[in-house]
Amino acid sequence: MTTESPRWFKSSYSNNGGDCIEIAANLVASRGIVPVRDSKDPHGPELAVPTRTFASFVAGVKGGRFGAV
Repeated sequence: MTTESPRWFKSSYSNNGGDCIEIAANLVASRGIVPVRDSKDPHGPELAVPTRTFASFVAGVKGGRFGAV
C-alpha cells in the first residue's frame, strides 16, 4: 500500500478563464488510477479514473470525438 499524496497539475494549455481540471499523474503507476478534480475547487471532490479509461478519454479528445474543444 502506498501513502503517496497526489501532486496536482493542470495543462499548460489551460488558459480559458478557469474552466480547468487538474490531474495527479504521479499515482498512475502505483495505483492504476488518474485522480481528477476541478481546479476551482481544490478541496472539493476528486474522481479516481482508471488509467485505461482516462487514456481512452484523452484519445477521444485528441481525435475530435467530442466536438470542438
